[in-house]
Amino acid sequence: DEYILRYPDKYAGRAKTFKETVGGLLDENFHITILSLPVIGIVLFSIVPLVFSILVAFTNYSNGHIPPTQLFTWTGLENFKNIFSPDPNSTFAVLPQALAKTVSWTLIWALVATFSNYILGIIVALMINKDGIKLKGLWRTVFMMTIAVPQFISLLSIGTLLKDNGAIGVWFTETFGQRMGFGTDGSPQGVLIAKIVIIVVNIWVGIPYTILSTTGILLNIPKDLYESSRVD
Repeated sequence: DEYILRYPDKYAGRAKTFKETVGGLLDENFHITILSLPVIGIVLFSIVPLVFSILVAFTNYSNGHIPPTQLFTWTGLENFKNIFSPDPNSTFAVLPQALAKTVSWTLIWALVATFSNYILGIIVALMINKDGIKLKGLWRTVFMMTIAVPQFISLLSIGTLLKDNGAIGVWFTETFGQRMGFGTDGSPQGVLIAKIVIIVVNIWVGIPYTILSTTGILLNIPKDLYESSRVD
């Protein structure tokens, strides 16, 4: 009511014209203009690909059915039948086992990667900000380097170090008497080593973000609270 009294020409008891509506997007409805940008981005780059991926699961989309040369058609639940109850004599017989391995590793990765980054990041932040620790700025800088340096460059360097002829690969061979085979050894042991290395590298890349946020929280805690807790 106050806005209408202050700017009576905006509405004047009538519906706004199209020109006035568009002009309002840069005035009283400017918040709609600003918020529409991330909403459009989410729809285009998150929701639409997700819906498209779900719908593709119900088609025969494959290397032999790729538009525009070969169109794909709707097959319904046929793909899911091939996954969960395939013909033992068909090429889909290995799908249930492969799917179980993929899902289990995905769950392990999600849990370990999330909790390790969160918990270890908090522990390292508490250690750095503990009274008596010297060179706090230096330790923070060391961990923040993984954020400052583009991850593509740092991960490319790590990949080079993990090769059999890389520094870490050579050390592993000399220490344990067998090559690491990171990314090339398909044996159960090689796969396990690869998974462990991936988790460790993710921790190295991920904990600086938790350290940064936790440090900001710790630095805003008044010292009076620490002194009161010691007295209590």
